Amino acid sequence: MIHRRKLKPETQGIGMTSQRTRNRLVERLRSKGISDERVLKAISTIPRHEFVDEALSSRAYEDTALPIGLSQTISQPWVVARMTEAILDGGTPQKVLEVGTGSGYQAAVLACLVSQVFTVERIEELLKLARRRFHKLGLNNIFTRYADGHLGWPSQAPFDGIIVTAASIGVPAELIQQLRIGGVLVVPVEKGGIQRLMAIRRTEEGVDEEDLGGVIFVPMLSGLS
Repeated sequence: MIHRRKLKPETQGIGMTSQRTRNRLVERLRSKGISDERVLKAISTIPRHEFVDEALSSRAYEDTALPIGLSQTISQPWVVARMTEAILDGGTPQKVLEVGTGSGYQAAVLACLVSQVFTVERIEELLKLARRRFHKLGLNNIFTRYADGHLGWPSQAPFDGIIVTAASIGVPAELIQQLRIGGVLVVPVEKGGIQRLMAIRRTEEGVDEEDLGGVIFVPMLSGLS
């Protein structure tokens, strides 16, 4: 079930940030293999131009990553959609953790689809900006924390799904432990300088892994900034 969000009129955009432009992005994603209509509806609902600097707003609905400052990026819409599809595979999770809030766009898309989104960010300036965007859009089912993402959010575990928006060297064992049995961790894993997007489902016996393809993410760092 989609948790429909009625966004404020001033966030809807005009011209290159209009709903029509957003709909064209959705059609491009559909043509590239994104098939979950719930995810496509969420992408069409959330105004991506609100998550980038105003100078880049005319490029917000290109299917490309864009800089958001502090050596970070807002992920390519196809990647956001693919990661979200993987989290929804097999059902609709109620409680999802995102590691790496960044601009806040991935969390906003998730907020249209699940009851509760918990998101952790290690760069305080980015988290403050994301919080303001969530408030502006009325996304009151997103809960934020300034913390090292490697640690997850133990006090809120277990989660039905976890999305990591930075490349990890190996599968983060701490995050696997915060998954409910049957839950899915979607994470870019770097091996030998190559990143692969992995969907890792926790089972009674251990984990099942699925390779979703090659990706490029900023590295997952420790500590606070």
